[in-house]
Amino acid sequence: MSVKGEPVGRPLSWHRTALDRIPGGRDGRRMLVVSIVDKTGTGLWAGCTALYFTYVSGMSLAQVGLLMTVSGGVGIAGAPLAGILADRFPLVRVIAATQLVRGLTLLALLTTDHFLLLTLYSALGALPDRAGSVLVKLYAARQAGAERVRYQAIQRTTVNIGWSIGGLGAAAALATGSPQAYAYLLVGNVLSFLAIAVLTLRCAEPPAASRVAATGTDAPRPKASSPWRDRTFLGYTATDAALFLDDTILQVAVPLWIVHATDAPVGLAPLLLVLNTVLVVLFQVPLARFGATTRAARRLLVPLCGLLVAGTLALAASAAGGRALAVTALVAAVVALTFAEIVHATSSWELSVALAPDDAQGAYLGVHGLAQSTQRFAGPLLVTGVMTAGPLAWPLLGLALVGAGAAQHRLLRDRVERPEPSLSVAKVTVSEHRSV
Repeated sequence: MSVKGEPVGRPLSWHRTALDRIPGGRDGRRMLVVSIVDKTGTGLWAGCTALYFTYVSGMSLAQVGLLMTVSGGVGIAGAPLAGILADRFPLVRVIAATQLVRGLTLLALLTTDHFLLLTLYSALGALPDRAGSVLVKLYAARQAGAERVRYQAIQRTTVNIGWSIGGLGAAAALATGSPQAYAYLLVGNVLSFLAIAVLTLRCAEPPAASRVAATGTDAPRPKASSPWRDRTFLGYTATDAALFLDDTILQVAVPLWIVHATDAPVGLAPLLLVLNTVLVVLFQVPLARFGATTRAARRLLVPLCGLLVAGTLALAASAAGGRALAVTALVAAVVALTFAEIVHATSSWELSVALAPDDAQGAYLGVHGLAQSTQRFAGPLLVTGVMTAGPLAWPLLGLALVGAGAAQHRLLRDRVERPEPSLSVAKVTVSEHRSV
């Protein structure tokens, strides 16, 4: 007997069951749609940004490098700024505002070919761009509650799918050989920002302890905790900046290493990036269960260090000579580093939220966002220095990363292993906080 309003065979029940497995309710699912549209648009533009400045704006290679360096440096401030704003204003509106600013600064690039103006617009756009990951993490912590790790894993899977779709669209557009294709890709990204801003504003505001404390009573509000006075959290952020280096190794170092140090074919580089994306899509959600608690997340630092050592040793071996060895070692390196990326993402999500007190979650996550922003800024310079030093420098880098992981593991022992409950937002149902 079928349920009223439901077709025989219950395909709708199966559909609802699958959706119900996503934490955060309807608004959580809506924000996942925002993520995939966002990254599809970003994928259209990210791969051709340097080419746009070169072929459309007429900038030299040195100017493009300087523009990106300045933008990356300014963008570091985006994460802590976003955290402060998220503790003081409704999170959904802050997210929508950053999306609109990203679109406006990107659209401004079409209005000029002047180097200083292009640098200014790019730097202004880097602030909300770097703020995005912090705001998404904060939304997950507030909306999904105790299931935040699973939600973040699903969100990261959608991000990789979006990047893939956008990258394929960009490749198809650039294959036409038309200079106008760059402008079309830029406009496509701008339209994606407008679309996700509209979608974001349709989401209900998730519960936030800091805002409830500010509006719930007339009693004086105690001074909020400050991450800048929390030496344990600052140390955790510093060591996490080092552990985020796997991203730069995969995205920057591996393609350059293939060309300059191995006998592998150049065409292997994009295939390895595809392998990285596929592995993340397949394993990010299943492996998230191993970091579902704060103690489990800390324990993940041990296999993370092993994977980083394996990946850097494989990179060193790829330069030993011979195409077959190079290809095999590079595939092994990318597999190891991709699983390191997956494990670190799971550990970092849980630990950064669990270490943040309720009254200053945004500020804490904003400071933690400096880890990834700093790595994106300084990482390329570091890995190019390693490549210049030769193959034996890769294992040394691996050992340095193990040192960072061991230091983090030791640093968090007392904070994580104590019996008190997690400081993160407690699990709540969406219906309890949805506006009527």
